[in-house]
Amino acid sequence: MRVLVISQYFWPENFRINDLVEGLLERSHEVTVLTGLPNYPSGKLFPGFGFGGPYKGRFGGAQVIRVPLVPRGSGRAIRLVLNYFSFALAASVLGGWRCKGPYDAILVFEPSPVTVGIPARVISSLKGVPILFWVQDLWPESLSATGAVKSQRALNTVASLVRWIYRGCAKVLVQSEAFVQPLLDLGVERGKIRYFPNSAEAIYQAPPDGQVWTAPALPTGFRVMFAGNIGAAQSLETMLAAAEILRSHPDIHWIVVGDGRQAPWLKEEVARRGLGAHIHLVGHFPLAAMPQWFAQADLMFASLRRDPVFALTIPSKVQSYLACAKPIVAALDGEGARVIHISGAGLAVPAEDAQALAEAVLKIYKMDPSGRKVLGDNGRKYYEKHFDREKLLDKLDEWLSEVKKN
Repeated sequence: MRVLVISQYFWPENFRINDLVEGLLERSHEVTVLTGLPNYPSGKLFPGFGFGGPYKGRFGGAQVIRVPLVPRGSGRAIRLVLNYFSFALAASVLGGWRCKGPYDAILVFEPSPVTVGIPARVISSLKGVPILFWVQDLWPESLSATGAVKSQRALNTVASLVRWIYRGCAKVLVQSEAFVQPLLDLGVERGKIRYFPNSAEAIYQAPPDGQVWTAPALPTGFRVMFAGNIGAAQSLETMLAAAEILRSHPDIHWIVVGDGRQAPWLKEEVARRGLGAHIHLVGHFPLAAMPQWFAQADLMFASLRRDPVFALTIPSKVQSYLACAKPIVAALDGEGARVIHISGAGLAVPAEDAQALAEAVLKIYKMDPSGRKVLGDNGRKYYEKHFDREKLLDKLDEWLSEVKKN
């Protein structure tokens, strides 16, 4: 099939859609990607990219077509609004012209912002192509949960936009089963909704024995590792407070691998609280290096803020942790916690409960290595049953065939 993928973010930015495109190519689909100039998470255009382009390229066998946008900058509200709407406008105006087609289906990847659906609907109308819309973040709920928008009138306006986007979709794919009811509340027909959770890239595997460590030196002791975006939603205040509680265990170290809008704040807080010997911020590393980093951890950590909308989601890092057969501790509610509990991969405590988090870390810290290995193996088995990449690609193939225009 000929598939047009629309995503504001794409390689060399690190998002799940990169791997999904590779999966489509492996299955002999013809893929074109409509995306923006890469600038996430730094807020600056990546080296080799500028407002002069390049606007065309390749990603394996896929054609990549880019449009200009306003970079995120420091992530302040006005810059994010300009970033979101500049992509939506440029992709709507230029996308139909630059993406010659023909296409059998449009697949939209929607972490925030939902405005990526605007060019999808425009191009769908111009070319008569059905849309499969993959929801990673619920809007307008996410705007309210992060505090980005407090005006009820503005939230109602966004809700109207979201209804319009969903109304034009042949299928709406959700990364969490808990997303179904909010979509029904927005008027999406139940028959359109499909559960399509995140998987993990094929490189995420249980680490081989005797793997040589080539990255920066890490502290010796018990390593609790967080990997991913450092943002407001991740509630890393909880980690800071738990680390303070565990000061009396100097061999427990928290390793933070990643970057994001709150990285400068986190660095300042670690210094202000005198936690430099306990929390180690190592920065951002390429996706290909992540399994090697995970192999150095005794325990993987995930967290989200306490909010009803975050309780509906499964942080995609959870699938990566499970795939690598690593035990998990998490401070989050709802679906993410449920997956960790029923998989037997570790312990989940309520979001923002630093005392409970510290106690859970201590419980796993006191286990012998064989006990932690059991947790990791449980997680890998659950991953293979529920999040296996090939099984999920089979489902996507089926849904693409269902909507393919005659």
